[in-house]
Amino acid sequence: MKISKLPGSWQAVLTEEFDKPYFGKLQDFLADERLFDTVYPPDEDVFSAFELTPYEKVNVLLLGQDPYHDENQAHGLCFSVRPGIKPPPSLVNIFKELKEDVGFDLPNNGYLVTWAKQGMLMLNAVLTVKAHIPNSHKNKGWETFTDAVISKVNQKSDPVVFVLWGGYAQKKLKLIDTNRHIVIQSAHPSPLSARNGFFGSKPFSAINSALRSCGKLEIDWQIPDIENLKN
Repeated sequence: MKISKLPGSWQAVLTEEFDKPYFGKLQDFLADERLFDTVYPPDEDVFSAFELTPYEKVNVLLLGQDPYHDENQAHGLCFSVRPGIKPPPSLVNIFKELKEDVGFDLPNNGYLVTWAKQGMLMLNAVLTVKAHIPNSHKNKGWETFTDAVISKVNQKSDPVVFVLWGGYAQKKLKLIDTNRHIVIQSAHPSPLSARNGFFGSKPFSAINSALRSCGKLEIDWQIPDIENLKN
């Protein structure tokens, strides 16, 4: 796990976390896991969300729970999959809501990097997972680290839009100063809950409305097609 992959701005705000005992134990755990099992995402992609969205650029924080656990799916951004990989059910539902909310042409991919590059930190609470075993890296230290990330984003002087989908994400509300920041909550987009409060919640227009109210640039939600890609 290459801490050096973190941009300087993130290294500066998170430096104290790297020296804490839990983080050393987490690194040892991951080294052992990768020695004997397949772990997603690959080591070089674990901190992709931070590489694509430096601390000073964070205007929106979207919180997921656990990386996708099948081959070639996860690449370090919550809900996003690599080009050429079929979008999983939660992402399919996100695209459905995008179409209803803001108008959205279904792309030939589920690669959400363009959102991250526009200032949306796409953070999972747990950043790794053993192949084909969801939640297998739960309670190994990642939650302590990502809680620290949320707290550091909360400390930003300018307002941030926090997007919390589902009960797990909404438990992090206690880390957010709702007097300074804007929180958008709804059910999770998974097939189990999308019809119970995600569909029709219009989160994407709400995010852009919140950004406008803060004098910030809106996000262009349209995911571009990727040329020469069979999907």
